[in-house]
Amino acid sequence: MAGISALLVPFTDISLIFYVAVGVFAGIYIGAIPGLSVTMAVSLLISFTFSWDILPALALMIGIYTGGVYGGSRSAILLNIPGAPAAVATVFDGYPMAKLGEAGTAMGIATTQSCIGQFFGIMVMVAASPLISSLAINFAPRDYFLLAIMGLFMVGSLSRGSLVKALITASLGVTIGLIGMDPFTGQGRLIFGNARLLGGINFVVVMIGLFGLSEALVQLKDKTQPVKQKIDRIVPSLKLVFSHMALTLRCSAIGTLIGALPGTGGDIAALIAYDHAKRTVRNPSRPFGEGAIEGIVAPEAANNAAIGGAFIPMMTLGIPGDSVTAILIGAFVIHGIRPGPMLMREQPEYFWLIVGCLVLSNIFLFIFGMTGIRIFSKIVEIPKAVILPIIVILSIIGSYTINNSIIDIYWMIAFGILGYFIKIYDYPVSTMVLGVILSPIIDSNFRRAVQMTQGSLVGFIQSLLINPITLFILVFIVYMVVSQTPAKELLVKKLRSIKGNRHS
Repeated sequence: MAGISALLVPFTDISLIFYVAVGVFAGIYIGAIPGLSVTMAVSLLISFTFSWDILPALALMIGIYTGGVYGGSRSAILLNIPGAPAAVATVFDGYPMAKLGEAGTAMGIATTQSCIGQFFGIMVMVAASPLISSLAINFAPRDYFLLAIMGLFMVGSLSRGSLVKALITASLGVTIGLIGMDPFTGQGRLIFGNARLLGGINFVVVMIGLFGLSEALVQLKDKTQPVKQKIDRIVPSLKLVFSHMALTLRCSAIGTLIGALPGTGGDIAALIAYDHAKRTVRNPSRPFGEGAIEGIVAPEAANNAAIGGAFIPMMTLGIPGDSVTAILIGAFVIHGIRPGPMLMREQPEYFWLIVGCLVLSNIFLFIFGMTGIRIFSKIVEIPKAVILPIIVILSIIGSYTINNSIIDIYWMIAFGILGYFIKIYDYPVSTMVLGVILSPIIDSNFRRAVQMTQGSLVGFIQSLLINPITLFILVFIVYMVVSQTPAKELLVKKLRSIKGNRHS
């Protein structure tokens, strides 16, 4: 077995087909349960597959990885609770579609876009691994810091109301993300003398409370009856798919590129893709945030495309693209294999085996993703007296299973109550979650970047202006900020008036 011929092995070995299929099926339902992360599932598998051969172990892990990233969209659409961080952006338009009776359509679109996005990511992984990995390795801490800041300034796109309110909740999220032990000094931050806070607050707990429990509390005030779902057609028509193909490909490219940057992942890719859709789609099917199809197309294409991207630095540089590929590196090492440039040169068959497993998992993702949608859609039609206690129970179970800690349940309840008040006073919840997710990236990379300039802030600022990649990101951030303020409209009017005067 050598080179590209290894690509066909997963398609010809019955046991590998079985392991990939089981992994995808399990991953979808693990991803759909809030609190049960793909990372946790894959990490548990290492202990179970320790005595296995490397090929079945990889097949099962890749299947769970693929299914889990997609599975989070189901609870996001049906319950307004993202089952995985990568599905946070799917909530914005997926849940409104379910409330309009279009849960089946939303899940069908999510499945199709996830498959297209993942296939795109795999193709880029095959064709451009050396190029993208060389780009990713050139990213310095200052670049990751600016990427996180860029994500933070997406608050204007993620909120439908006041930009000021969005910035307030985003800043609160960043502050919450800083709670715990300082990773550089080991000192406690914002713990107020409470040693239990040294471990920080898990962002999944925050997410479950703000999206899940708060939604249950808000729904108690809502007297409307559940909407009967229309399940006439689950598989989207080719016309619908091709009409959004340009957006799908753009967001798949975004997802693959973000996935190839070590330390990022599908959650950041999905948020950036959603922001891109809001900025570029001029005539959405509905306003964004009210059930726009484009609001599902963009994040679902991006988060699964990020899977292929995450494998690029892992296989070519031995650097994990996200938390799951970090665990997969551990699985390789346990079996005596070290991913990196030497593996690509001396044992390229492992690269092609992973490509084959990813393609096979994508096929099973479409098969399993399109099954069970009719049954899942009935969840939205369950009376509130039944579904709201279920949401609360799922939120409690999901919070507890993260660290098997009662404290996490208390935090989830606290953030659920906070989320309730945030929602009734018309502040955006999603921007707060975004702040919590990006906080450690902003903190650690800013401090690393300053350390690289011997602690000089002046030197840090100079480094932002003299490096081409950094300067490009900085200019783009300035554009993003300006585009979300009245200054953009004033500038456009001024340019139009100047152009009109010239023609006259």
